[in-house]
Amino acid sequence: MAKTGIDSIIPTMESWYKPLPKLPAGIINFLVTVAPWFALIFGALGVLGTLTAFGVLSFVTPYFMMYGKGAGLWQLAVVGGFISSVLTLLAFPGLRDRKLQGWTMLFWAQIVSVVSTLLALNIGGIIVAAICFYILFQVKARYK
Repeated sequence: MAKTGIDSIIPTMESWYKPLPKLPAGIINFLVTVAPWFALIFGALGVLGTLTAFGVLSFVTPYFMMYGKGAGLWQLAVVGGFISSVLTLLAFPGLRDRKLQGWTMLFWAQIVSVVSTLLALNIGGIIVAAICFYILFQVKARYK
């Protein structure tokens, strides 16, 4: 049975990254070893940072509105960043145990991050996302 919709996102993206050069085994082993700890640290920092951003936005939004500037897209981007950070934190146990569920959670955190990056009109973030997806698909085979 052919996968459609949301089920086809991972296989489709995997086919885009498959022809790219492979990372050396030593680098992949290193990435798989440090990934859970990076997820824990950067997920926690992301949650704290986005909570701070919520506070700042709640303060400056009235000023944006007075001068005819909307803060709506930035608010959505901060919400996306918060969701991405929480998903990254939730990926920690699976990444530590080298389970595919942890890798999948990290993949969806990156998807949410890409959407919030687009909402913030941050084109440079798309380049970073492409590199992150490359690394994700390089290490995917190590998660069962």
